[in-house]
Amino acid sequence: MPDPAVPPTPPVPLAALLAREDLGLRRIAGPADPSAVVHWAHTSEMADPYPYLLGGELLLTAGVHIPEAAGSGTYFDDYVSRIVAAGGAALGFGLAPVHDTVPRALVAACDAYELPLIEVPPRTTFSAVARAVWQLMAQARHAELRRVTEAQQSLAAAASRPDPVPSVLRQLAQRVGGWAVLYGPEGAEVASAGRLVGSVAREALTGLTEVVRPSGPGTPTSASHATADVHLAAYSLGAGHGFVLGVAAPRRDPGDHTIASVAAVLLSLLTGEHQTGSGAARSSALVRLLLGAPAEDVAPLLGGERWVVVHARPDSLAAPDPVAASALGAALGSPLVDVAREVVRVLLPAGPEPAPQPGWTLGVSAVAGPREWATADVQAGRALARARATRAGLVRYGARPALADLVPEADAEAHAKALLAPLAPTLTETLRTWLSLHGSWDRTAVALDVHRNTVRQRIAKCAALLERDLDDPDVRMELWFALRRP
Repeated sequence: MPDPAVPPTPPVPLAALLAREDLGLRRIAGPADPSAVVHWAHTSEMADPYPYLLGGELLLTAGVHIPEAAGSGTYFDDYVSRIVAAGGAALGFGLAPVHDTVPRALVAACDAYELPLIEVPPRTTFSAVARAVWQLMAQARHAELRRVTEAQQSLAAAASRPDPVPSVLRQLAQRVGGWAVLYGPEGAEVASAGRLVGSVAREALTGLTEVVRPSGPGTPTSASHATADVHLAAYSLGAGHGFVLGVAAPRRDPGDHTIASVAAVLLSLLTGEHQTGSGAARSSALVRLLLGAPAEDVAPLLGGERWVVVHARPDSLAAPDPVAASALGAALGSPLVDVAREVVRVLLPAGPEPAPQPGWTLGVSAVAGPREWATADVQAGRALARARATRAGLVRYGARPALADLVPEADAEAHAKALLAPLAPTLTETLRTWLSLHGSWDRTAVALDVHRNTVRQRIAKCAALLERDLDDPDVRMELWFALRRP
């Protein structure tokens, strides 16, 4: 993965330096380019400063190196051309103590080579100019670090949402002002967000992803490409999974690489497989189950003998997607995740109590052995229904012994079957939920995803079929005793 290091110091716009009234600088030649920037200031009186420049400098000179006959030859052309060849950003000429005015031949050469020429008044020292450059750079760096920090916090918050991958991509696209896309192992677009780019840039970005897609030793983890209109970048996610993050933006600020690197790390965790045991062990357990082995025989391969089942439903209206479900399983500590149409089910070894998860409503079963997995699944479903009805983030199924447990199981089941025989499964579940919520029509409707009038009709039908007064506490107690049977 690319190292999300501290972003480099941003350059200073030349216009910001010229705007400093305390310096009194004035551009007298070269293009008035608002995008021109300065990376640092350097003073030199060398006739050929080329060997000592790194590029991006505001080169400051008092003209000590200029010979008396320089105006009649090619001296200034040679001097300016060497600065341009070295990548100098601008030339600052001090009017004191050697020259009273800027040589006209130097002005002409800077215009010819399109190098900004800045007149430095006598009252302004080169040290003051250099100090102003560093002050502006410090301000820009502070602003960029703040932008990167805010982006990191937003990306981390997005990764904890029920739809983490689209949320991270949306945040990344917003922060870089462009388009972010996740490519799958086969090169197809899995998800994207932000401003769409043209077909040419899109094809170029797709090609760039192949550069970083794992193909053997020495494959780079990131790559970039820039044109006049768009900046492209690709980041390989994880080791060997084949997912790639692509970013296209009209500009690329110094902190953008750091922001994209953080997003790449988060997406790598979200798209990678959360391992609590080897994949081979889980595959072996699945095969044994399919071939008829009892659940208690394969449970040790999955990580334990005591388990809980969690039913989860996203708080948003969107149906859970596989990546969000995988992220939930990783947060709970298990890769054993099943994605249904509206509910995610997670089977995890008993241990620390599952904690509430932001963006999800959870129902947790009582601790059960492999033989009771089916019962625990029913318990988790009922706990989830209660959690949704009571607007709780997490509800645990009650596992404490009750008076009903004093009755032999066979007798209790026989009594329950006889008592509830007139009721269809739908009515039985409605009655159970209604009683568990203390007869609340509204909460029962929420738990069952039906209208409150439907609940009233079903409860009335239960009363008629059972020939019982459901307002009688003794009747409710007897029915609850029966309904607690799985």
